[in-house]
Amino acid sequence: MNQSERQLYLIDALLGEQPMGRGAFIPQGETERWNFLRSLFNIRMPKRASEEFLEIQDEFLQEEIRRKGITDISELEPIIEDIYLWKGDITTLKCGAIVNAANSEMLGCFNPNHLCIDNNNIMKAQGHSEPIGKAKITSAYNLPSKYIIHTVGPMIFNKVMKKDCDALESCYRSCLSLADEYDVDSIAFCCISTGEFKFPNNIAAELAVRSVKRYKEERGSKIKVIFNVFKENDNQIYKKLLEDK
Repeated sequence: MNQSERQLYLIDALLGEQPMGRGAFIPQGETERWNFLRSLFNIRMPKRASEEFLEIQDEFLQEEIRRKGITDISELEPIIEDIYLWKGDITTLKCGAIVNAANSEMLGCFNPNHLCIDNNNIMKAQGHSEPIGKAKITSAYNLPSKYIIHTVGPMIFNKVMKKDCDALESCYRSCLSLADEYDVDSIAFCCISTGEFKFPNNIAAELAVRSVKRYKEERGSKIKVIFNVFKENDNQIYKKLLEDK
């Protein structure tokens, strides 16, 4: 089965789960069909899938990652000892763990084609929402990293308060502590709480760098830390902060 056939299989299977899915129009263009599949993944509620579906899904996703290209931490140069800055798609980064900025339910995003990676099925067992500033760890499944660490950052509704800064710092400490607990040798942080959660990028970056440096100094941790950015604005903010240290 080639990649196009895998894609059509997954689309047909997901449409078959929808009451009005059979006979739906399937886009023909490669990009449009991929977006259509992503939207079906987004709106699917957590439930069991067949072994065949999971096998073909794994093959499809692994091929997608291969096509994107994988960046290994061994290919990167630190800006300062054990601390790196990398601009790119965090899902293509091969390191010990990548950090997912999650929502408090950790059940994934149900907004079709929203650019997030949040998905976690351990919340039912926990029995309550994940507190802001805390973290959970899962396998990375089809991603090249070993683990994903999910953390819930603060959401800014008006101006940034001290409690928001404390909560964001707690996110970084919680992730690092969990990584050390699992003997993770490297971790990549996304820009937690920026974007949809409205934390100002410059303040968030200052807190991120400060929290990581303080944790490593206080714990004597040798974990390698990658600050992952997607936008050039964030890249410049982190570059200045790290080069000034």
